Amino acid sequence: MGIIGSIGDDRFGSEALAQLNRLMPLCWWSIYRLFDDQPPVLDASGSFAMADGTRDSWNVYRASLYRRDETFLSAREQLRESDALVLHWHATEFSARHRSAIYARHGLRERLSIVTPADDRGLMSVNLYRNEEQRAFSDAEIEAIRTFGRPLLAAVKRHLSLFERTRGDESPLRALTGRERDVCDRILKGWTHEGIAVDLRLSPATVKTYRDRAFERLGIRHRSELFALISGRLTRSR
Repeated sequence: MGIIGSIGDDRFGSEALAQLNRLMPLCWWSIYRLFDDQPPVLDASGSFAMADGTRDSWNVYRASLYRRDETFLSAREQLRESDALVLHWHATEFSARHRSAIYARHGLRERLSIVTPADDRGLMSVNLYRNEEQRAFSDAEIEAIRTFGRPLLAAVKRHLSLFERTRGDESPLRALTGRERDVCDRILKGWTHEGIAVDLRLSPATVKTYRDRAFERLGIRHRSELFALISGRLTRSR
């Protein structure tokens, strides 16, 4: 596939998609993980020959749409008999709100998703998009995606493994538990405890408990110190 040279690179999202366009026309792609008990996580995205609205669309999706997204409901059941599957969705098959906020807004016509179990008990989905100016996916193209889907997933997983390994040591949040990191990530984005509680489906008191535990691990006491620690202006206490 030609995307090997992009593995581990900061520009993997855009460069790998450019290589995929040598096989078939695609306007966007995104790689994200979905969970039963927490919001989804975007690992990479990119666009080719059109404006890149992948991040804006992701923010809209993650803010609320993922809670009502039924396109992955049958995936877990099907993955009991296979390690990967391909799902094909046309824009008209999404809910009116989902279709309006993402597909109609950005002129997208359809999505192919290569879905596989994630290592952390969730689902990983590699999503390939076409816009309204591109032809519909043909049966032959869908079959081709089924054929190269596993090698593509292997390349994506290798990239994420290398990227997290090279970047992980740089983040002070690496020492935190998943929930502690979730809370700190949102604090860094300026969210209130109440907003974090709603997003993570926790009580404000539980959010405060995770915050306090995280701050104790990091050797800090205040929100301002968290910003300073992440920006490199504060050295974590040992």
